Amino acid sequence: VQLQASGGGLVQSGGSLRLSCAASGSIESINGVGWFRQAPGKEREFVSAHRWRGGGTYYADSVKGRFTISRDNAKNTVYLQMNSLKPEDTAVYYCAGGRPITSTIRTEGGYGYWGKGTQVTVSS
Repeated sequence: VQLQASGGGLVQSGGSLRLSCAASGSIESINGVGWFRQAPGKEREFVSAHRWRGGGTYYADSVKGRFTISRDNAKNTVYLQMNSLKPEDTAVYYCAGGRPITSTIRTEGGYGYWGKGTQVTVSS
């Protein structure tokens, strides 16, 4: 499975961006996609995830109510709509695919496939 994240950029505080994660290859190998981010000098952290078998969408507390994850099955693409962006959302955002279970869906270990990141910069 290959994952390609895109849609990052520079936006002012309060603005919006939509990230895309396009999957190709053996799509049937995965049943969920997660978004993670890594800010300079910090560890990579969970942002959001969607699992289409077993169901459910998941959000980090820091983005709940501002970010929305969705999936376009026909395009094999998962989106992360980010609204009301804050400077602390600045990071490289990564999408990951795998077969996470409930106990692993918020962890990097729940995913076996990773795309290259896309930079999101929010100016104050």
